[in-house]
Amino acid sequence: MTAADPTAADQELMARAVRLAARGLFTTDPNPRVGCVLVQAGDVVGEGWHRRAGEAHAERIALAAAGPRARGSTAYVTLEPCCHQGRTPPCTQALIEAGVATVHCAMVDPNPLVFGQGLAALRAAGIQVRTGLLEAEARGLNPGFIKRMSSGLPYCRCKLAASLDGRTAMASGESRWISSEFSRLDVQHLRARHSAIVTGVGTLLGDNPSLNVRLAAADLPGMEPDEPVRQPWRVVVDTRLRTPAGARLLGLPGITVIACSAPADQRRVSQLELAGARVKQFPDHHGLVDLRALMSWLAEEEINEVLLETGPILAGAALTGGLIDELILYLAPHLMGDGARGLFQLPGLEHMEHRIPLIIDDVRRIGPDLRLLLRPGTAGAR
Repeated sequence: MTAADPTAADQELMARAVRLAARGLFTTDPNPRVGCVLVQAGDVVGEGWHRRAGEAHAERIALAAAGPRARGSTAYVTLEPCCHQGRTPPCTQALIEAGVATVHCAMVDPNPLVFGQGLAALRAAGIQVRTGLLEAEARGLNPGFIKRMSSGLPYCRCKLAASLDGRTAMASGESRWISSEFSRLDVQHLRARHSAIVTGVGTLLGDNPSLNVRLAAADLPGMEPDEPVRQPWRVVVDTRLRTPAGARLLGLPGITVIACSAPADQRRVSQLELAGARVKQFPDHHGLVDLRALMSWLAEEEINEVLLETGPILAGAALTGGLIDELILYLAPHLMGDGARGLFQLPGLEHMEHRIPLIIDDVRRIGPDLRLLLRPGTAGAR
């Protein structure tokens, strides 16, 4: 049976599971965000969401809450239950042992260790399985996990702030502040959900950014007030190791990676490592760090979602390299003039047919600014 068969109650209960899963937005990394609801005779008898890697999965939390009432119940879970022994035991076995009668699963787990095998195990045990209910909403919870498992690359968002005439800095490099305090607060929430923030050495040298999350747990939905806030990796694309050992981000909690491609000067490497960095060399691509190799390595390190916060050179290289999945553009209501710096460095765009099309997914007001969510499109897209 498929998603063509659900009732209004089924839709409502899976939506409840999706909302539960979203409570793990800032904590579950590198695991997927998953929610589960158990229903017996129309009543919710147990529910849960996965909070963080190494802790109980959503299904086991819901089963523990339901106790004996789980027998004969219907489970609504946003991701296929796992069937392998990882940091925690398999959820399929827990569902089977608890006597759950039916499982509504929003989507198949793209993890090769699962990928349909969990559903097959449930069916083999006599449990009725239905798939596809609110699949789009479930996929929207975990774009990074899905992409990492299916393609070996993280999901990459590029965050940009610009004036209405598309300028990101004055010709001198001055850029503070283009967007409003409301947009900057929104960026803090954006950073908190990402596994890594990537910038270029030009931005580092010009702005000396921290690239950290400056919110408390109480500011992040789903977190307990006393929980530590996870800091995303900070990654500096620095071809020739120009990062100063005194850079602000090197002294902050969390992991900082300096990605270079030139033959490493061991003295500079040692200086940066003593300052707190991990120095990693990547292949050279036209005189720059090979960004695809960098992204592939980040995926190997279980980085799900990458936020690119950088200048026009690196942003342009990532866009033309097909590495950006989503653009988040904060447009401020002012003009900076034709001498100011643009959003992307895109050499070779000489005719209208060379334009890079974008698809607008969302537009909303953030204080005085506009926030646009866009995706790279295909030629002729409208």
